[in-house]
Amino acid sequence: MSKTDAKELKEKLFNTKKNGWEHLSDEELKNIFQFADEYMYYLNNSKTEKEIVKSSKEILLKNGFIDISERENLKPGDKVFFVNKDRALYSAVIGEDNLEEGLKIVAAHADSPRIDLKQNPLYEDSELGMLKTHYYGGLKKYQWTNIPLSMHGTIVKPDGEKITICIGEKEEDPIFTISDLLPHLAGAQMDRKLKEGVQGEELNILAGSIPYDTEEVTERVKLNILKLLNDKYGIKEIDFTSSEIEFVPAFKAKSLGFDYSMVAGYGQDDKVCCYTALRAMLNIDKPRKTAVCVLIDKEEIGFEGVTGMYSRMFEIFIHELLEKTGNTSVSGLDKTFSNSKAISADVDGAYDPNFAYAFEKNNTSYLGKGMAIVKYTGARGKSGASEAPAEFVAEIRRIFDKANAKYQSCELGRVDKGGGGTIALTLANRGIEVLDVGVPVMGMHSPYEITSKFDIYQAYKGYHEFLKS
Repeated sequence: MSKTDAKELKEKLFNTKKNGWEHLSDEELKNIFQFADEYMYYLNNSKTEKEIVKSSKEILLKNGFIDISERENLKPGDKVFFVNKDRALYSAVIGEDNLEEGLKIVAAHADSPRIDLKQNPLYEDSELGMLKTHYYGGLKKYQWTNIPLSMHGTIVKPDGEKITICIGEKEEDPIFTISDLLPHLAGAQMDRKLKEGVQGEELNILAGSIPYDTEEVTERVKLNILKLLNDKYGIKEIDFTSSEIEFVPAFKAKSLGFDYSMVAGYGQDDKVCCYTALRAMLNIDKPRKTAVCVLIDKEEIGFEGVTGMYSRMFEIFIHELLEKTGNTSVSGLDKTFSNSKAISADVDGAYDPNFAYAFEKNNTSYLGKGMAIVKYTGARGKSGASEAPAEFVAEIRRIFDKANAKYQSCELGRVDKGGGGTIALTLANRGIEVLDVGVPVMGMHSPYEITSKFDIYQAYKGYHEFLKS
């Protein structure tokens, strides 16, 4: 065999993860960068799960979707959505086939690791106004100190008045931060294990320092902060009891690198999949199978709660689709799920050369080499995993190949190094065939995650082909 023949044979038989940026046309490059710009705009205006739902609903409305409550009956081509308590969003484009023959579902999650306020947060210490917090999701606590934080959330009064707060995103806004100890005095702290370098009860937010102008009372800094909040929002300290206040990084998503090839931004796990899945729905007009997009809450803490994927609200939405398309049999919902196929659109951990020891190079995802197909997640011996059947993986490969949407197969790190889970198992437990397919992310769960613009666009192409096929 000649050297040329061997080279051609290797090219034919090897599964080589190729750099996706090579040999792209000018039109393809233009589409990738334009899509990334639109994604970064979405990301910068949608830092919390509520804001994701709000932004996504606005996009759906502009593209011909209507609230499902506005329709008595549904026919092929109809586009509807349902919002679950402002924290989760389900949308659908009705297909030609009867719903009981199955749905095509792409499901992503809108929540990300963050810092939440406790219900009694405000206190004063050494004439500084401070806020007590409780971190949300699996984060490295030390990464959240001495960075600019913005305040997002809702306060609801007993009379039903709802107050939306967003401080720190506008150029003229103040920001907040969690202070860390200076290295000159941090000997004891530096002796701690890294995961204990900053502890949960040390994640206290610095919120003010000017005392109220009187000598008659104590806690004058706290009083002054409450006075400012009362003047602007009409709230009292007790109103924090019925609030949901989140602190997230105040910096903006930006292009990363001399070549602008990457996106750096907070919350890309899993907002990058929310956006690509949502965009994939917009230009689907009359698919064969009904196309469904799910943007869910509470993934980072185990899918629980009324807005999580374990909630019955998803079933309620699908049941309403069935009823309004004339499917009223008792077993209709179970039949629909058992015939459905889904993509769990969640990110994967991209290879980081700074920490090569955590990855197994043959089975990891890389920035710029396409979507990450993850046949199973879980930890150690696949604990907590939903493993997709080989037949379904092959079907997904065929769909992506048809769309020329580039992908790579991988796992989340080395065996026994850790692991993770996605909403795949919550879909599989309903009888739905499901495979994890998402965008590789470097620095996952950090305040500033990194993705490749090439991979983002491939996810959009892949999800769109899956939903319409």
